[in-house]
Amino acid sequence: MLDNHSGIIELKLLGFSGSQDFRHMLFSIFFLLYMVTFLGNSLIIVMVYMDYRLHTPMYFFLSNISAMEILTTTIVIPTMFGGLLTSQIQTISFGACIAQLFFLLSVGTSEFVLLAAMAVDRYVAICNPLRYSIIMNHQVCLWVVVVSWIFGFLFQIWPIVATCRLYFCGSNVLNHFFCERGQLLRLTCGDSRFQQFILFLMAAFILFGSLLPTIISYIYIIGTILRIPSASGQKKAFSTCASHFTMVVIGYGTCLFLYVKPKQTDATEYNKLISLMTSVVTPLLNPFIFTLRNDQFLEVLRDALKQLSHLLKK
Repeated sequence: MLDNHSGIIELKLLGFSGSQDFRHMLFSIFFLLYMVTFLGNSLIIVMVYMDYRLHTPMYFFLSNISAMEILTTTIVIPTMFGGLLTSQIQTISFGACIAQLFFLLSVGTSEFVLLAAMAVDRYVAICNPLRYSIIMNHQVCLWVVVVSWIFGFLFQIWPIVATCRLYFCGSNVLNHFFCERGQLLRLTCGDSRFQQFILFLMAAFILFGSLLPTIISYIYIIGTILRIPSASGQKKAFSTCASHFTMVVIGYGTCLFLYVKPKQTDATEYNKLISLMTSVVTPLLNPFIFTLRNDQFLEVLRDALKQLSHLLKK
């Protein structure tokens, strides 16, 4: 399929501009950020798995979000690091570029679906607390997570196939630090406006389709919280949603600017900045957003550190 529709076998990634010393400094910064991202999200996964107090739907969904964040940054970081460490223009095969694009978009789609499911979970917990354990039982939560993962990967098959079927010719230079779809579409020959419009509609469907249940859930949540008579009760109810709401604002905000625009080939430096937000900064913030203001998780973490210190003293 690639040979029939692509005149390009290898792509060149311009990555970040600047001197070699500057790029080495960026490598050190991004490597540190990646390690914090990996360790922080891995800690959430391990703690949720090991401690029975965190065996709830919210933390089960959160552990899967953490796994998706690790995958998102891991898909992008190796290519970014390669460009920062080499003194020459980095190259990537067309097949590897398409594979990177597919996995990145698939994991991102799965994450948006799961964020919407978490919003519904918070709605049930606050607006229907007496039936929460019945509605959000273990089997339902497991199916929600499985469907989120499967749907994300199945949904992105056609966009990737459609991208591969475009004819690429002329320049093989991508002004980005990974295989970003907008920059890849700049290399197409002929009129690809129809394909770009379909890709735009599919991106909009995922973002707005998953955002709609989130908005509806929060409308009901806010209405329920405002009816709580005590200020302490309102604060406690809101605190259960604050972390998820923050993640929604950051995640949807950056992706709306990056993917949902009819012309997918605009603004190179702008796309680099937003891509850094989605692939590096957001996965980094996830552990802090969901744990630092969560008293239950902090209590479990303190208990785990105490047990670890006792074991080390023996």
